[in-house]
Amino acid sequence: MGISLFVLIIAFVCVLGFFNEKVTKLPYEISLMLFSTVIGILVIIAGALFSGSDVLEQAQLMDIKDFLLEGVLCFMLFAGSCRIKLTDIKAHIRQITVLAFVCTLLGTIFYGLLFFGAAKLLGVDFSLPVCLMFGSIVAPTDPIAATGILSKFGLPKGISFLIESESLFNDGVGVALFVCFSGMVTSSSSGGFVSVMLRELGGAILVGIVVTTVCFLIFCFTKNKMLRIFTSLLAVSLSYVICEKFHFSGAIASVICGILFSALRSRFSKEEPEDAQSFNSFWETLDSLFNSILYVMLGLSFVRVLQMEYVVVLSLVAISANFIARVSSLSISSLFIGEIPDGYSRLNFIKLLTWGGLRGGLSVALAMSTKDMLPEDIYYIVLGGTYAIVFFTTVVQGLTLKPVYNRINRSVQSQSA
Repeated sequence: MGISLFVLIIAFVCVLGFFNEKVTKLPYEISLMLFSTVIGILVIIAGALFSGSDVLEQAQLMDIKDFLLEGVLCFMLFAGSCRIKLTDIKAHIRQITVLAFVCTLLGTIFYGLLFFGAAKLLGVDFSLPVCLMFGSIVAPTDPIAATGILSKFGLPKGISFLIESESLFNDGVGVALFVCFSGMVTSSSSGGFVSVMLRELGGAILVGIVVTTVCFLIFCFTKNKMLRIFTSLLAVSLSYVICEKFHFSGAIASVICGILFSALRSRFSKEEPEDAQSFNSFWETLDSLFNSILYVMLGLSFVRVLQMEYVVVLSLVAISANFIARVSSLSISSLFIGEIPDGYSRLNFIKLLTWGGLRGGLSVALAMSTKDMLPEDIYYIVLGGTYAIVFFTTVVQGLTLKPVYNRINRSVQSQSA
């Protein structure tokens, strides 16, 4: 990302954020994506009438894959996971495991089968492995969307924790599924699901634990608060790089780093209160910056969807298949989840997690990585369908999640009365 493009995006973040604060008062991340999309559409119209700006054209062609997967993802996941307590994970281990593993696997299969059937009806040449790979791209809920948007809606602690934890862990499962099905698409040998899962997750957990433990020794014995922050940056970035080198899940390693850092700090660190506040403020600010940039990038580049053939039909198919797959996978998974927290019935739990299953930049980045695997027309359908799902879940579901939650909450309170 060149400096001129960076300045443009930061300008959008500041101006759009200020406008939203004073005028529209929408949830912050949603406003950035929504207004950036409007600007992107206006740029297309202006470009058709006048000679457009090179910088704005570059902004619409940004490679989110490079920015996210090869740049800031590890830091954003660390920032989200370092707020999670290990004791909370132990208390909800069954629910998290079912949501992250079973629900993601079922969502991938259901989406793939639904889109495969729809493609046959529309006469689009999609193979079943491609549809299943597409399912692995859009099935995992996005950790950035969950931590950035859902945390502001005042959800009950137990339900909020499950939504956030599911989104932090299920991307590793989604990546393992993506590796399996993309191997089928390209006829390469990626190994079976179990072997890929063991490699992706097992290696990531090991790397995250070892690197974080070593780096925390410096964190624990230094009195320099800046060095403590630098050590956390080293731990998560080094874990991610090692995992990428050995084809483990760098995302899961980043989450492990954050959770372990949180646990070790609470038990062994002798930080002064102001030093602890500086550490937390740094990661909160960094997370907010990268989050804001990502949503502006998503909004500006969303106009790619408008340039697809049959954009309306394919977008509606992708969104509908995603919704049905999410409901179906949650309905089956809920049978094995055990006790649901905060007095929620199984039906209310399914409703909330279905509408709260937001997708974000991670799905778009995975879709972009299929460019060399697929014919051009199929690639743009996958990319456009992914963008449509991300936009719908982030903007439409995100904007209506609060009233949906309020309605569900009234139902929960009436049942407990």
